[in-house]
Amino acid sequence: MTRIEGHAKISIQLDASGAVETARFHVTEYRGFEKFCEGRPFTEMAAITARICGICPVSHLLTAAKTGDKILGVSIPPTAEKLRRLMNLAQITQSHALSFFHLSSPDFLLGWNSDPARRNIFGLIAANPDLARSGIRLRQFGQGVIEALGGRKIHAAWAVPGGVRSPLAIETRDQIRAGLPEAFAVVEQGLQVFKQLLDRQLREELEVFGHFPSLFVGLIGHGDRWEHTSGSLCQGIRVIDSQGGVLADGLREDDYASFIAEAVEPWSYLKFPYYRPLGLEAGSYRVGPLARLNLCTRIGTERADRELLEFRQRGGRVVTASFLYHLARLVEILACLEQMEQLLDDPELCSPHVRARAEVNCLEAVGVSEAPRGTLLHHYRVDANGLIEKVNLIIATGQNNGAMNRTVTQIARHYLTPTQTQAAQLNEALLNRIEAGIRCFDPCLSCSTHAAGAMPLQVQLLSAEGDLLQELKRE
Repeated sequence: MTRIEGHAKISIQLDASGAVETARFHVTEYRGFEKFCEGRPFTEMAAITARICGICPVSHLLTAAKTGDKILGVSIPPTAEKLRRLMNLAQITQSHALSFFHLSSPDFLLGWNSDPARRNIFGLIAANPDLARSGIRLRQFGQGVIEALGGRKIHAAWAVPGGVRSPLAIETRDQIRAGLPEAFAVVEQGLQVFKQLLDRQLREELEVFGHFPSLFVGLIGHGDRWEHTSGSLCQGIRVIDSQGGVLADGLREDDYASFIAEAVEPWSYLKFPYYRPLGLEAGSYRVGPLARLNLCTRIGTERADRELLEFRQRGGRVVTASFLYHLARLVEILACLEQMEQLLDDPELCSPHVRARAEVNCLEAVGVSEAPRGTLLHHYRVDANGLIEKVNLIIATGQNNGAMNRTVTQIARHYLTPTQTQAAQLNEALLNRIEAGIRCFDPCLSCSTHAAGAMPLQVQLLSAEGDLLQELKRE
């Protein structure tokens, strides 16, 4: 697929009448990242797992460090926890900016039927240079915060078991603070543009691009606040249904195997996690920005809470339209900027005490955090010397796998329909809509399947007997 990270193809199965029976989102490559971590010291896992992906390295960096905290059996210094929170807020900001402004907005602003050669960030620059430039600047701000803390924009080896490597200088704090006004202006611009598009021309997409009931899973803060990482402000993992009923609350990441199971299918390297108590079909759930906004009662900051209220006025108390993942990302960027502003005013943020030290005190541990795409779990088992014996990574995109397959099927059934005189036919606009349905979830397939490289979109149209009727590939 284009404009996502990783490898995929899509197959569409027709029934005997020529209508769409099902569609499948196939993830076709495998890296085995968990396997080649075995034998490495657990202290290296933060730096190693950050290399899984160049888009969300901070998410793996922080989650690996949290898992290492538990292996050491330490409580990290309060300043280290706040600095980690600051970096995660910057990571969510830069990743959501990339997803909305660079990868998805060309569809909204240039049109589903526009030339694929220009339906990208370069076409957006030509059509709306101010918006494109603003999106680049917003992502640059988030990456700049990551660089200021960790020394590098990508793969910063900064968070470590026990805390972080270095404190925050007062001058660096002031530099970060100085960039906030422009970042606020950009996200407000993005919110205004996208809400106008929703009101004028994207109503069909709301109903078709993955609109269905499901469970939602993610971290929740104390007082039912929006939360993005584990720690002193986090209540635990919450599971709700599509009516907002709480199925489980305060779940501990250490017990994830009791409530998350992982199914496999022969046609994809991407596993299908589900809520174990309800089984594979009824237990399918979504994670990420849509889930996080559905789980909380409030965000806890003025501007983001105002946008959260409007978000729910558009989609309901529990928003089940996957197309509104895009709006949820913009709301979360606003929340991140407001929380960053609060952290930067905390006098403890520049304390030099940022690391606790110890030896191996626990042989098995699970760390959890909210990556931009959703809940991320790292599970390590080590020997007495701290060498990794087994690793299991449960990635956000994998948890959205069932929902992505339902989304592809829903889009194909709506747009690919036979008539009395003509069989269903694939076309460029259909390819783009299928891609856009997947992009609602902003998948990171290298993280989820540990796949390297890139592969063009391939769509196959199959008869009821399984014969290949038509195939389109985008090189």
